[in-house]
Amino acid sequence: MDKYLIRGGRPLQGQIEISGAKNAAVAIIPAVLMVDGVCRLENIPQISDVDMLLTILEELGARVRRVDATTVEIDCTHVHFADAPYELMRKIRASYYFIGSMLGRFGTAKTTMPGGCNFGVRPIDQHVKGMTAMGATVEIKDGFVYADTPDGRLRGAKVYLDKVSVGATMNIIIAASMARGRTIIENAAREPHIVDLANFLNSMGADVRGAGTDTVKIYGVDRLHGGTYTIIPDQIEAGTYMAACAAAGGELRLKNVIPRHLECISAKLREMGVTVVDGEDSVLVRSNGRLRRVNVKTQPYPGFPTDMQPQVSTALCLANGTSVITEGVYDNRYKYMKELRKMGANVVVDGCTAIIEGVDALRGARVAACDLRAGAAMVIAGLCAQGVTEIVDIHYIERGYEDFVGKLRGAGADITLVRDEQDAVAVAAAE
Repeated sequence: MDKYLIRGGRPLQGQIEISGAKNAAVAIIPAVLMVDGVCRLENIPQISDVDMLLTILEELGARVRRVDATTVEIDCTHVHFADAPYELMRKIRASYYFIGSMLGRFGTAKTTMPGGCNFGVRPIDQHVKGMTAMGATVEIKDGFVYADTPDGRLRGAKVYLDKVSVGATMNIIIAASMARGRTIIENAAREPHIVDLANFLNSMGADVRGAGTDTVKIYGVDRLHGGTYTIIPDQIEAGTYMAACAAAGGELRLKNVIPRHLECISAKLREMGVTVVDGEDSVLVRSNGRLRRVNVKTQPYPGFPTDMQPQVSTALCLANGTSVITEGVYDNRYKYMKELRKMGANVVVDGCTAIIEGVDALRGARVAACDLRAGAAMVIAGLCAQGVTEIVDIHYIERGYEDFVGKLRGAGADITLVRDEQDAVAVAAAE
């Protein structure tokens, strides 16, 4: 079984280069399906979700060429409607973005229900609401989503989202880009990766206005053309390393970031007693001494992101005093707390609230990554813990973090990736 072995107690020092944004890439790649011509994407993260999405495009007839590690050229000129590979589609949340892009390109769609991380139900009711408003007939049956349009093309509509939803906002933007007429999304999500998706589509000939506000207007076009686009840096990857430095101590400079995207994270870390200094395209994080307790409530952007809740909660396990975490986005995102308890954390969960009483130290243990961000939280706990921490189910982590082990080792962490039992024997012998 693949796993990480971490020997804790070493502060982080040096610098880390942040990769392209996962949450932008996993929407932009399905959207490429609608582009007639060669689309060159730069700064794509080297993660398993991206690899699976590119494979799905190939199954639909796209030509995919890796230019280098972070650049890919995709030609969807000769794509055709087909059943996408079920085993790939069901593993990733971003499979639902093919609903919008297939409807935009073919006027019909068939995808699986979203997979990905295991921290609760991922409803797609707001996605369905948007597609239905634009004239699609949508049916969910036997784990698949079927959508069809009566005349082969969506039509513009006004869509009010009952709940702020990042996925629904992005999916409707994708679908509406090639619909007839104007689509208005009200109560839209405002995350940076939504703006990035809109910028990508606009660079290919779409007309998306207002992304980053709560009202987005999309004027449908007949064709999207090829071009080159560079994906923004990953806000959550940067925030994860910021939380790691806060917890483990030391000084880290994170390069290739957009500091204003990190303001909600930086503000909370400063409240915890961490020094955060913004540069033009970098942030410096410095932590020494014990952290201060804080309260955290996750909210849609520009509030504190739910994808940073496990990482900061883990750091607060070592803070001085009692911290209260309120999860305001997902109902069931505290499964990882039982893993932290194995390491000596003092945490109590009551519904959407977690109460964390800071302890003097965590201790190494065998723990599991429950999902992508919870897995990152386990790594942070291991970096702080006394002794050795063994983390299994690391496939969740590799879905969204490029070269996690290599980047941490470069910053002084004692972390090893063990791919199989033979590797484990070699590691033990080296000790």
